[in-house]
Amino acid sequence: MSDQAQTMSLVAFTVVVTLTLLLCVLTGPDRDDLDEFYTGFGALSPMRNGLAIAGDYISAATVLGTTGVIALLGYDGVVLALGTALSLTLLMFLLAEPLRNAGRFTMGDVVARRMPGRAVRIAVCAATLAALLPLMLVQLAGAGDLLAFLLGFSDDGLKTGCIVALGALMISYAAIGGMKGTALIQILKMVMLLGSGAVIAALILRRFDWDAGALLTAAQRGSGAGPAFLRSGLQFADSPNPRLDMLSSELTVVLGGAALPHVTMRMYTARTAREIRRSMSWAVSSVSLFVLVITVVGFGATALIGGAAIAQDDPQGNTAFLLGARAAFGTHTSTAETLVFTTVTTALFLTLLASVAGMILACANSLAHDVLAHGRACSPRREMTLARASALTTGALAIALAVLVKDHSLQPLATLSFCLGASALAPALVYTLFWRRYTRTGLLWTLLGGTLGATVLMTGTNLVSGSPGAAFPNHDFTWFPFTTTGIASIPLGFLLGWLGTRLSGPAETQDHRKRYEAVEGWILAGAARRGR
Repeated sequence: MSDQAQTMSLVAFTVVVTLTLLLCVLTGPDRDDLDEFYTGFGALSPMRNGLAIAGDYISAATVLGTTGVIALLGYDGVVLALGTALSLTLLMFLLAEPLRNAGRFTMGDVVARRMPGRAVRIAVCAATLAALLPLMLVQLAGAGDLLAFLLGFSDDGLKTGCIVALGALMISYAAIGGMKGTALIQILKMVMLLGSGAVIAALILRRFDWDAGALLTAAQRGSGAGPAFLRSGLQFADSPNPRLDMLSSELTVVLGGAALPHVTMRMYTARTAREIRRSMSWAVSSVSLFVLVITVVGFGATALIGGAAIAQDDPQGNTAFLLGARAAFGTHTSTAETLVFTTVTTALFLTLLASVAGMILACANSLAHDVLAHGRACSPRREMTLARASALTTGALAIALAVLVKDHSLQPLATLSFCLGASALAPALVYTLFWRRYTRTGLLWTLLGGTLGATVLMTGTNLVSGSPGAAFPNHDFTWFPFTTTGIASIPLGFLLGWLGTRLSGPAETQDHRKRYEAVEGWILAGAARRGR
């Protein structure tokens, strides 16, 4: 990275941080207005809300990790990227309106609509924290590395300082801005990410005379993998069951991404069912465009600099997006091109900041509303204070853990978050929203069993040990034959929910059925919601 580009990136970063903090302060809620803090009063238009949903959904792991998989593994990376878009489409058609109808502030509210009780809310909060905390660590560590890169730091202590400073900034976004403040940051992030990414994709296509076929041919040649680069199976070639491994990965991404709490919390911000449909249309369109952009950039990086060079820079390919952007300009870059590259790095940096801020807010909301304030004589101002304190506590824990794991491969943590979302949260939401007989016992079995099952299975995958890119590359204690746990833990989550419900007593089953029928209109038909 040239001195000019480094200086421009640092200036742009400073400007963006100042601007986003100012936005959070200006849009922050009053100290006693819970609706404004938790939902922003539904003040965002469908377009802005849709961009905010897309911003929460597109994390740095998606930008950097998926582009890297495309650059190194070709066809399989494109399938993974399409799974990302499919996940949001699933959320739009299956869950968005029922979530908006049933929920108020948190996922605990959705479940408590038909299963009131403190134990249920605590279980949902625990599952929320378990699903989002690993992904927060990945984003925090990545943000620290990127800031250290921009500042030219290589010392381990200085990198730790970057993680702590950026973590404090992310906590400020969540605690000060609330739902509306973090939404505005997500919108700014998506505009910058899509705008700069589209420019880079256009420059890459121009290098190949706007011929997509020529780009794919050059990428295949530069990959070093030959024709297999554009065929299915390269990512899981060493797996005992390549097709099942790919199926497990896709199920995990599609179901897990649709159920992660920092994404579903945006469903509660729409005032009407029509608004949430329009918001989701904007979100799906934005994510689909983004998938197209990273596909071009990923293939372009391989075509212009080669798969070997990408893997040498980062074995996981996480720098492919930046390498592809730099290669799109050629050997000599003008000031305008340097400015575009600066926009790209700033957009990536804002992606890291905004993603963690949204996750911290989702965890803080659940901890404060579902656990600390529920069932107590708690004034709105008191609950607001608890939510902000929860943001501080959650963020501080994430910072401490990110510092501890920053020198290990973080791919298992990102994968674990999606596995937990797919194995515990997705079955719980589907059963809660659509199955009349579902009981409290079934819900607790789903959440606890799905979370425990996915976590235990993850320890046996080759992402944790037994491979060069694993978290513990010098050890081999693999015992689970798939890269992700979805093929086993997703059916386990659904099975435990069904089994727990079947084993519930007749009285409990009948009671929960009556409770569901009493609120079925609110959940499925979009009738006026209580408490709104």
